[in-house]
This record gives sequence, structure tokens and C-alpha cells, in this order.
Amino acid sequence: MLYEGVLRKMQTEIGNPIQYYLVFENDFLNMNQLLDKEIQIDFIKYQCLNCGRERPIYRQGFCKSCFYDSPAAGDWIMKPELSTAHLDKEDRDLEYEKKVQLQPHIVYLANSSNVKVGVTRKSQVPTRWIDQGAHEAIEIVETPNRYLAGITEVALKAHVSDKTSWRKMLTNSIEDVDLVEWRNKLKSIVPEEAADYFIDSNAETHMDFPVLQYPEKVNSLNLDKTPSYTGVLKGVKGQYLLFEDSTVFNVRGSEGYYVGIDIK
Repeated sequence: MLYEGVLRKMQTEIGNPIQYYLVFENDFLNMNQLLDKEIQIDFIKYQCLNCGRERPIYRQGFCKSCFYDSPAAGDWIMKPELSTAHLDKEDRDLEYEKKVQLQPHIVYLANSSNVKVGVTRKSQVPTRWIDQGAHEAIEIVETPNRYLAGITEVALKAHVSDKTSWRKMLTNSIEDVDLVEWRNKLKSIVPEEAADYFIDSNAETHMDFPVLQYPEKVNSLNLDKTPSYTGVLKGVKGQYLLFEDSTVFNVRGSEGYYVGIDIK
């Protein structure tokens, strides 16, 4: 059965296990149902997620000009502490920036390979944790805007990593950590401006990923170098497809690639 469309990050649904959906313009695939099936992925062309033109993808699914022009790719996306909408100050498009930045944000700890700190919009919980391949996460602070969450993350990452080891995450080489203990240890480091927003709760969220077999080592599939690949799907974790031959495919990292997917 053949499916075609431009890749966007997989949509997810919390469950036991998490359900994954690859959504195209006129169709979708439940990836959980494809476990143990042979799948062929063929790169056909580029399609910028912003302008829709057939231009090489530069970053985050955008062509180069859209990456530098679109408000959805501003520096504050990756560095929340650079947010300025709360000051009524525009970066690229103030209306868009107010919509995204001036809403509740969560600073959290997640464990996907090691304990890490991160920021996400409250509306993206638990999606953000699932996308990172975290098997557990806990909220630290809920702020009313992105800027306050950003400066909190900056303060905390002097004491805890803000990076995930994607190789460890995909091989399931996980450190056993106590997130509640970590969160309580970091409480005194939360900046004064955000201290009132500290979440005093021990509620952890646990994620169960649909994986039949983890690879011992990982070999990353790059569609520019390997435009056609066939393999047996053994799992989905984070935004990665895991195949029997230890090939892993980062769907989110390939946004903007128009592909054909053939289920054998």
C-alpha cells in the first residue's frame, strides 16, 4: 500500500503504549499498526512547510529564506529567554509572537537518557516529553509567559543538562534518577521573578513507547544520502522510527521532505 506526502513531526496520543500517527494532507498512518512490517521510504522532492515551494530544506522544515523570515523560526523558539512579546517588542511579527509567547509555559525535568531541563508551552504537555523520548517527566515551574520560563531554564541549566543524548535514548540506555529529588534540589535556583510559580507537587508523568526491539547501536538514515530505504519497523520512540537493522529515522529532522511510503 502506497502513501505520499510531506513529512511533518508525528502526531501522538498518550496511551499505554503511546500511539503515533504520520499525517499527510489527505491520509494518515497509525505507526503502531506497522510494527514488524516491512516499510519502504522514498524521497521524492522538497516542500517547504512555510511557503510550500520545492526548495532545499534548510532547517526545521523551512527553506533558507523562510527560516530567516518566518516568525515561527525566530531565535526565541530555541532560546525562550530571548522572548520580548511581554515588552510589546517585535522580533518578526508581534501578533504571532504574542499569541505564542504570552501563554502559560512549563519548565520541566525529563529523563530520556539522563535528567534534563526544558521549556514547553503548557498546551504541549505531554507532547513535548513524548517527542523527546522521555520515559518520565515532572513539572517544576508554570509561568504566564515564555520569557520567564526561558530565564528559569537558563538558571537551572547551569546545574542540570538541557540536552538529550539521542543515541542513548534510542538504545534505551537510561540513567535511573529521582525527578522529585532533582526538582526539590533545584528549587532554590529558580530566579526570583519566577519563584512564585514553582509547582509543589510530586506528580510524575510516565511514558510507554511502542518498541519491540531496541538497537544496540544506531545508524541514522539521511534521505539526501540514501533516497530510498527499506526495513522492518521495530519501534517508535521520540520522533524516531527504529528498524530491525539498527537504522533509525528522525521524522521531525526530515520535515519538509516529500516522500512515498510503501507498506510491503
